[in-house]
Amino acid sequence: MADATEVKLHFLDYWRVIRIRAGIIVLAFLLVVISAGVATYFTPKRFTSSVFMELRSTAQTMSAYNPMGMQGTGDPRFGPTQFEIIQRKEILYPVIDTLNLTTRWSSSETPIPRDIAYRILRGMLGVKQVRNTEILELTATSTKPDEASEIVNTVAEIYQQKIVELEQGRKDVGLGSLDDQIKKQEEQVAERFAEVRRLGEELRALNIVDLNVAMPGDLQDPSREMLMAKEGEVNAARTSLAALQSQLRQIEQMDKSELINSITTMEVADPSVQRILPQFQEAKSTEARLLNSGLGPKHPEVVSLRAQMAVFESQLGDADVAIRGSLESRLKVSQSQLAALEKQLDEARNRQQDARSASSEYIEAKDRYLQANAQLQNMRASLQMQRTELTMPRMPAIIWERAEPALSPSSPNVTLNMTLATIVGLITALGLAFFIEYLDTSVKTLEEVENYLGVPVLAVVPNGISNLGDVGSETADAEAYRILRTNVEFNRKTPTANTITVVSGGVGEGKTTTIHNLGYIFAQGGYSTVLVDADLRRPAQHRLLHDENEVGLATYLMSAIPIDDVIKQTKQQNLFSITSGKSSTQAIGYLNSQRMTDLIVALKNRFDIVLIDSPPILGVSDASVIVSEADCTIIVVQHRRFPRAMLQRVKQAVLNVGGNIIGVVLNNVDVKHDAAYGYYTSYYDYYAVDGGKKKRKNSKRKADAETKTGSAPKAVTAARSTKEGDADAY
Repeated sequence: MADATEVKLHFLDYWRVIRIRAGIIVLAFLLVVISAGVATYFTPKRFTSSVFMELRSTAQTMSAYNPMGMQGTGDPRFGPTQFEIIQRKEILYPVIDTLNLTTRWSSSETPIPRDIAYRILRGMLGVKQVRNTEILELTATSTKPDEASEIVNTVAEIYQQKIVELEQGRKDVGLGSLDDQIKKQEEQVAERFAEVRRLGEELRALNIVDLNVAMPGDLQDPSREMLMAKEGEVNAARTSLAALQSQLRQIEQMDKSELINSITTMEVADPSVQRILPQFQEAKSTEARLLNSGLGPKHPEVVSLRAQMAVFESQLGDADVAIRGSLESRLKVSQSQLAALEKQLDEARNRQQDARSASSEYIEAKDRYLQANAQLQNMRASLQMQRTELTMPRMPAIIWERAEPALSPSSPNVTLNMTLATIVGLITALGLAFFIEYLDTSVKTLEEVENYLGVPVLAVVPNGISNLGDVGSETADAEAYRILRTNVEFNRKTPTANTITVVSGGVGEGKTTTIHNLGYIFAQGGYSTVLVDADLRRPAQHRLLHDENEVGLATYLMSAIPIDDVIKQTKQQNLFSITSGKSSTQAIGYLNSQRMTDLIVALKNRFDIVLIDSPPILGVSDASVIVSEADCTIIVVQHRRFPRAMLQRVKQAVLNVGGNIIGVVLNNVDVKHDAAYGYYTSYYDYYAVDGGKKKRKNSKRKADAETKTGSAPKAVTAARSTKEGDADAY
């Protein structure tokens, strides 16, 4: 809630500044708007024509190794780059010559310099790229619509021609560069081929021939095939040896019956085994046939056949030693053959290694030659592709829409100018108002008074307050002084502190009217009140009281007359006065006298309230003397008149002479503009059905009417006192 209230108050403060400075705001706003309108009216009308061109960049990457690449216009820098190109003299000088602008723009018969025409023409041009397209909008602005369209069309045509010429020259240079690169590559290929042939001749002397690449004079080493054959023979010998070793291990692990059964799977070279083994197998087959035919094991044929098989089996068993010996012999032969083959393989490998070492330089040279030759072929293919591509017609810039004379001016834009003027005017006016408010160091709020002086504000008095002696106490004007009277009563330290003086820092702050009306309210409240006019330089209380000023304070101070001769009863019950008296300026020095002190003491004893009107405290010494004698001091500050720093000087002046400040009256507040003070002056709404302010207006109209008719001299005096009391009578 506190934060919301603070924001609301801040907004009201801003609104208050706007209301107070409304005149300055309106004046500044009108000045800006009228100035913009006048400037817009007198600004020469300018016409703009546009040409829309599609830019197709033909800038190609002339590479001997890669196909051509196109540089598109998708680069965001493409548009600004082309604009800079268009603005150069290489483009604009031909335009100037074509249109004869040096003579056309000359105000006399003598043509203007070409450079000046160039700067004028450059300032007329504009360009922008349409987003996400390859369209470039080229514009020209002139006071003549025909001239603008003619210029921009000519610029587009010259630009198109220059780009075509530039691209053609670039093609010629690029192709020439490619031809030079290919010639250098051909020379390099020839040198490397010669080197390969030289090294090949040296290797042929070593019987090394290379047939891997179909190239005249290529060489290949015959020892490589021999090495491969030897490696095959060694592998076969190793396989045969491993088989014999495995077969020998199997025979060693078999008994006679297993050996006989396995003889058929073995390669046995023994003649007896080869003769007996078929007979044994035939007998075994016959036995099985007889048994299957129904003969028993004891049948004579079966018994005879088995006896024969036993003889064969015994003979085969005796061949075990022969079989083992045969296998061992074969194994030894295989081992001898393998050792011989491995030796031959090692010799072949050594020869191959020697051959490789001898031909390594040749191989490297041949690789370099092959690479260079492949690059040469690629370069030739690329050159042919680029020649074909460049022979195709290409247009770097296509004009899709030529410029035409504009039918309406492009500038000044009245709507835009006046809209901007309105915005700028408002900003300037508000800024000026707040800047003046910032520079204005006068008192504006109650908080400022209390912060600078450290004393309370006893009352807020609106502007236009009447003399209560003329209008009476039943009006809303009197309520401000009733509030002041109440606060004075509560802020007096003791009831005996009844001598009150009202001071101000400068002239015209309204202290005379304030003390006069305060005295009237004290008397109306039943206090025995005396009003002393101690402002001997510019007295005014006698005019507010409609009284003569023959005898008064000055008379009393400069003579020995009794006090009763200067005290006068006013029309208001309980209110007495001591006017300044004639020749008051001669008695200024008597204010700081014992007689003045005795007078104040006597008045304190005879009256409940003693009110002393004094001159401004700054600049003269009179007020300081009176403040030092009074019990209480009230400072009157006129709203929005004197700077805040003046408050400190007023306070310090009072304190320097021993004065007792009980508070401040904020006078002449414009409630109409300073709405925040409406809370302190809302009592006007309670004094009449139509509002207290309306009653104040009616009373003022009545006083004016009486002034015109001359029927009420007092009313005339009252009306004068209202103005003079605030402006002239302090």
